[in-house]
Order: sequence, then C-alpha cells, then structure tokens
Amino acid sequence: MTQRILLFPGQGSQYLGMGKKLYESHAGAKKILDEASAVLGFSLSDILWNGPEEKLTATENTQPALFTVSMMAFAWLREREITFDYVAGHSLGEYSALCAAGTFSFADGLRLVRLRGKLMSQAGEARPGAMSAILGLERDKLEEALQAASSAGIVVAANFNSPSQIVITGEVPAVEAAEKLCTEAGAKKIVRLPVSGAFHSPLMEFAVEGLRKGLEDVSFFAPKVPVITNVTAKEESDPESLEMGLLAQLTSPVRWVESMQRAVSLGVTEGLEVGAGKVLMGLMRGISRDVKVTPVENPEDLPEELPEVVP
Repeated sequence: MTQRILLFPGQGSQYLGMGKKLYESHAGAKKILDEASAVLGFSLSDILWNGPEEKLTATENTQPALFTVSMMAFAWLREREITFDYVAGHSLGEYSALCAAGTFSFADGLRLVRLRGKLMSQAGEARPGAMSAILGLERDKLEEALQAASSAGIVVAANFNSPSQIVITGEVPAVEAAEKLCTEAGAKKIVRLPVSGAFHSPLMEFAVEGLRKGLEDVSFFAPKVPVITNVTAKEESDPESLEMGLLAQLTSPVRWVESMQRAVSLGVTEGLEVGAGKVLMGLMRGISRDVKVTPVENPEDLPEELPEVVP
C-alpha cells in the first residue's frame, strides 16, 4: 500500500523571500503569516522578504520564520484536501510536523519556536561551540574520530542527515580536532556551518529548563497521524512522549537517516517537503530512491494530480 509522509525542513533551509509567492496567491497562507506577526508583535513578513539576511539568520528569528512558512504551505495543502499518513520534521521542523498533525495550535507552536530560538542563542553565548558537516566518511570512522577528539573537549554527532553527510557539534577546540581527524580518515569534504552554538549537544543543556517551562503553557493533543520523531526514529502518537521528545531533542542527535528508513519500512513511497527549500528532498535521495519527495512552498510546485494514497 502506498503511504505519504509530510516532511518539514529545519534551520538552514531559510532564504530571503521565502513564502512570498504563497502569501500573494493563497488566502489561507496570508492568514497564517498575518497571525504570526500579531502573535510575535513584529512584522515577520518584513524579516522574511527584506531582511537583512543577518536578521533572518539570527536563530531567534529563523526558527519562527521557517515554522510559519511551513504552516503557510501546509494551509495550502489542507485546502486541497491532500491526505497523508505520517509526518516528520528535521530538528526545528519537528515543531511544524507536530502542528500539522494537530498536536498543538499554530499560535502555541509559534511561541514555542520563538522561545526555543532565543534559548538556543543564549546557550550559544553561554557555552560557545561550532558545527561542521562531514561529507563522504563512513559512520564508524567518524565515530572513531569523535572519540579521539573528545580529549580536546565535548564533540558529538548532531545530525545523521544521510549516509554520506553527518554533522558534528561541540566545543570549538574539539570540533577542530575532529575535523582534522576526519580529513585524515578520508572525509571527502568538511564544511563549517555558520552557527554560533553547538546545537544537539550537551552544550544546549542551558536551554532545556527554559523550554520545559514554556511547554507547561501548551496543551498537547494526540496527533491525527503518527509523528516519526528525531529522538526515537520511530512513529509516536502519545502526547506526553512527543512533548518530552522536544526537550530531549535539544541535546540529542537528529536521527534523520533512521527516521526515513523507518518511514520506508512503514510503506511510505511519497513525500511532500512542506516549507522552504529542497534540503530534505536531497537528503532522501541519499537515503532511499524508493521515496519520491516533492517540494511544496510555491503554488506551482505541486502537480495538479497526486497519486491516491491510503488515508
């Protein structure tokens, strides 16, 4: 049986101008962005379309911006009555996935991601760190490099994005040591990411208590479809487990490869990337050629007819 999954992008997919075509062509998307500006107390559209880029890429702005654009695209899909069987989101994108599944409201999700962005930014200031994408190195060799580099400080795997792309994170000296060891072990390419914090590492522990307090003000409901989560890489439907997963996610790796492999094992053959960019489509190509992912942000992206799937 054919199954469809909605995939929601995370930080790194943002770009100036995202969501503008959707806003101008779809009343539901316009309503979402207008509500976002009202909830946040400032013009999110101005940041989305006018920047400057350094303002958009500030973590406390990037996270609500990406969340909002994903929910704008989702509003358009919902109007077209597109059916789906599972949802998943990459890091920040898990909030979009939970919102799309009905686990919490758009306004609550927006306040959460704004808080999350602020807390992660503060954690980066309190305990500076770095992140690097390691390309073309086997996982076992990378883990050996991380273990050896740990003598210089905290360094761990942050994102298992695809079999050929793993992001590492931690204290700057330890990340630098790991980069050198990965190069020596045969990594094809190493890219230092433009972030100030060590996301998905123990250095984010600073943000956990603040997010826990924020979650206390949010009502969680059972999702309408299962959510394949970053922390477990399995489908979850228990509201309490999903809530706790958001806390654990701050200091745990994003198990994206395992999550998508799990989706394949559940019969998923089609995905829609709901929000900015095409990052998740590219990652899926490296994970499974059995799943076709179509990006959904602009009205012209989605074909008039989609294959029927089992609800």
